[in-house]
Amino acid sequence: MCGITGKIYFHPEKCVESALLTKMCRTLTHRGPDEEGYYVKNNVGLGVRRLSVIDVDGGHQPMCNENKTVWAVQNGEIYNFKELTQKLIRCGHKFVTRSDTEVIVHLYEEYGVDFVKHLEGMFAIAVWDEEKQKLVLARDRMGIKPLFYANLDDQLLFGSEIKAITAAGPNLTLNPDALNYFLSLMYIPAPHTIYNEIHKLKPGHILVFHNGNLEIQRYWSLAHVNALEDYSVSELQKQLRQLLLASVERQLVSDVPLGFFLSGGLDSSIVVASAREVHNNRIKTFSVGFDDPSYDETLYAQTVANHLHTEHTNVTVRPNFENIIYELADHFDEPFADSSAIPTYYLSELTRKHVTVALSGDGGDELFAGYLTYQADKLAHIYGQVPGFLSRKAIPWLVHKLPVSDTKVNFGFKARRFVDQALLEPGQRHFAWKAFFNENLKESLLQKPLLESLSGNLDGYSPYKYYFDEAHHFEDITRFQYTDTMVYLIDNNLTKVDRMSMAHSLEVRVPLLDTDIVEFAFQLPDHVKMPGMKLKHFLKESIKDMLPEETVNRPKKGFNVPMPRWLKDGLKPLVDHYLSSGMVSKQGYFNPHTVQHLVHTHMGGKADYSRNLWALLMFNVWVEKTSFEREPIG
Repeated sequence: MCGITGKIYFHPEKCVESALLTKMCRTLTHRGPDEEGYYVKNNVGLGVRRLSVIDVDGGHQPMCNENKTVWAVQNGEIYNFKELTQKLIRCGHKFVTRSDTEVIVHLYEEYGVDFVKHLEGMFAIAVWDEEKQKLVLARDRMGIKPLFYANLDDQLLFGSEIKAITAAGPNLTLNPDALNYFLSLMYIPAPHTIYNEIHKLKPGHILVFHNGNLEIQRYWSLAHVNALEDYSVSELQKQLRQLLLASVERQLVSDVPLGFFLSGGLDSSIVVASAREVHNNRIKTFSVGFDDPSYDETLYAQTVANHLHTEHTNVTVRPNFENIIYELADHFDEPFADSSAIPTYYLSELTRKHVTVALSGDGGDELFAGYLTYQADKLAHIYGQVPGFLSRKAIPWLVHKLPVSDTKVNFGFKARRFVDQALLEPGQRHFAWKAFFNENLKESLLQKPLLESLSGNLDGYSPYKYYFDEAHHFEDITRFQYTDTMVYLIDNNLTKVDRMSMAHSLEVRVPLLDTDIVEFAFQLPDHVKMPGMKLKHFLKESIKDMLPEETVNRPKKGFNVPMPRWLKDGLKPLVDHYLSSGMVSKQGYFNPHTVQHLVHTHMGGKADYSRNLWALLMFNVWVEKTSFEREPIG
């Protein structure tokens, strides 16, 4: 695992400043604490910070081909590099290391920009072709590894994190549409960032810069997967199991100590169980819990650890709130408000004390229909047939009378969200269940200049709508899964895990997101994946003998934190400071009266605005941290 960055001037007569490139690169030291490397020649510079995992002694970057005309830096791991190495040797290429990065330069020699189609792994890559004066940036199919770029007046900057680009000192302005999306989703979806000038390269895409022209191409699309027509469910279950074992076995390759995240939920438990079947050595597992019993799941993790005979380590999170909120702002570089980043941070910290690489279970809910919203989507169809007086008036009135609770299992919160959105059209409805600031609240919250600078609607639906429309040929549940995969999984879950693990120089691999598994999952018909209301039915049936029955059949709880309570005690001093009328007025983005209404309503127990307040808190901390100037907007 590494951090990469670089700069290219559009005009060959300009030379990249070595000192500036070093400054950019060293913002990524946490991603690669072991060593740094550079390629600088005339108008082009590449930089890399390396976390040594494969070929620790020999895999120095940047890496070049035999005649030093092709150079590459990489963040990530190429899991099929051994097979590719043998293939390329047969084609006449000479290798001098055992590193997966060296495969990239020889693949590029052989296939040009199509080299990326041959890679299986998680990666963000930069390739410089000296002879053709061509730069190629590439991001893996599922967006496990991040890659940002800024196409400015006379130069292109790129980096594994936004901070590598901002270190170069470009003039930056706030992207009001990104703020709008953030308020809806608690994160900012690709290709947007909070800055107008900086963009995320989308998963499954490459960026090619040549002769002053920049072109972005899509090299892989999950939307092109076709549903199965002839199949045997039992054979499909066997096939999935084989795919799981093969992916986990491939991702166990490491020259440094390796372990596993184990939450006690189904997905991480499957990864550990698969490792137990293909790996006879000791297995180290790690989990994080809370002192609030309604949120703590460490007993479930211990059950799986006992069943699989792992060396299990657990930490109970009692956050140092003032420290952690600044750590989050520093590592995300833009507003991000999934509060489960807090336990992920502490879990990564714990895990890194014992190992350098960890495997996680991310992706199972999106691939195999594990979210409660998929049940809600089916229920909404039934609810739509209820007489209008009941569905539009009586039932919502009753539901909104339910008491507010700070506990994790909060039926009232879920019921209110369901009835408020159930009668919308399917795509909008599915998005709305995941959104937290609706149009009315945002209109009341945002200052007038921000409202006037928005290019789209206040609802923030457009990122979801793009993928929902693209997946029009899928069945209903698969269509929802596709939008969740391409937006929520990539820009929220994988972003969270990448930044929080890299904050501690921990490499996290995601075996459920192996391309073969992802494409297999999207071939499955809806009724196979989720018959009736049975979440993850197919996945559970495929692996049920690998885990304790209580683990397989336990209802989904999610990786949440007791934020409603934290805001009232441990976080209250920060709320009082950052969400005060004076601070909100000073920063100038939000209406202080609306913010105070949300604070007082939540603190008084009249409604649960914990997610909204956490989002506002994280945004205001980000503003202070970056000393970002309001003007100009847009």
